[in-house]
Amino acid sequence: TSNKRTLRTLFRATALPPPVISETSSQKKLLAYHRGKEQQEMINQLLIDRALEVYYITMDETDKDETAPSVTELPSTVRKYFFIKSYYLFLKKCVQSNPVVPIQQQWLRSMLAMVPQSLMEGRERELLTENLLKEIVRDYEKSMQRCVLKRVLIKPDIEELAKLEEEAPLSSLPLGLDFSSTWHNSYIKAKKQIISTLHILHPTMKTLLDFGYTAFFNFLVVDFSSSRLKGPVDCKSFKTDASLSCSKAEDEIMSTWHQRVIDLFTQSEALDGIKLDQLESFYNCVAVLMSNQLKELLQRTTEVFVKLFDPEDRSHLPLFKMDLTFDENKMEFYPSLQDLEEAILFVVDCIGQTLQNIQTIRAWLTGGTATLDTELPAHTIQWAKSTLKKSIRDNLEGPKEHFKGYVESYGWLVDGTAEERISRFVAEQPSFDEYT
Repeated sequence: TSNKRTLRTLFRATALPPPVISETSSQKKLLAYHRGKEQQEMINQLLIDRALEVYYITMDETDKDETAPSVTELPSTVRKYFFIKSYYLFLKKCVQSNPVVPIQQQWLRSMLAMVPQSLMEGRERELLTENLLKEIVRDYEKSMQRCVLKRVLIKPDIEELAKLEEEAPLSSLPLGLDFSSTWHNSYIKAKKQIISTLHILHPTMKTLLDFGYTAFFNFLVVDFSSSRLKGPVDCKSFKTDASLSCSKAEDEIMSTWHQRVIDLFTQSEALDGIKLDQLESFYNCVAVLMSNQLKELLQRTTEVFVKLFDPEDRSHLPLFKMDLTFDENKMEFYPSLQDLEEAILFVVDCIGQTLQNIQTIRAWLTGGTATLDTELPAHTIQWAKSTLKKSIRDNLEGPKEHFKGYVESYGWLVDGTAEERISRFVAEQPSFDEYT
């Protein structure tokens, strides 16, 4: 239309002042220099004015400030800074409006892969995950825009721009972390070192593990699970049965499992790939593996025995024979409740003393005296005894009540109370009717 303003109409031809003719050549040169300088300033000013007008025309209606003065009303110096500021903001807006490289879907999938599966189950968790991914995409695009802007544009040194663009600095690398060197080489080196020194990966160790599993998976050093079916047993017999069972189990283990282990290491194939300087560490690994297998057997036997006395499950609770005795005007249980507790705790000590003098394979081959470390941990023994003491107290509540009933009913007959009453009655010389 005729009212449309274009760049061609805005940049009109510049009218230059007419030349001034001087009489002398020096005056001509001086006037020509001043005239050229004035013309250059006029051209620069006209370019600034025209550029401001173009900027105002291309601005969005929401970006215009109606209360601001017009361009022609401002001084030349102010117009210059105003042009720099406005032109920078205009270019910044153009840069920010350009699309950025989208985030790769592979990155998002990698992020989701690091989230535990239990945290992603349920409909609400799916919505939370979706919102989290949207937030990541927004932060990524915002960071990319800021990076592109800082690389493309140089912000003018204007105080108003500094106040207008107060933004948080770009995120930097975490302090204390060095990403300059790769970890792959050190990982490969460590892996090779582990393979060469970690003897548990040796095929002989796998065979040793199989021997232990086959021999111990369903074996107990002491098994009183069927003791209740045999009826009541006295404390002395209970302790004897425990000692015999431990001794028999040790003989069986030495004649089966330990013999198979010895036969394994008497073969030359057992040391395939083991260098001479690695023999000591290899046999140390064998000793640790055998110790762990025997410790696990003793610990499992202890746990099964303690479970027999669980007050909440008395289906396998052993029965003990106890007598209610009367001796020297005193009524009590035989054996005493303390002796009963000691007999039960004796089984724990008996289990812990089993399999304590087994030679190591290296000692057996070389005629040494070193033995395997098969001692039960102190915390296991402490737990077993404290649990058994509590269970014994709970299970003896019935016998204690039974004993208390006897004492309350017949205690006065044996503690001298009846004899004292009779003596006092006779001393009072009662009548015949009182006697009867």
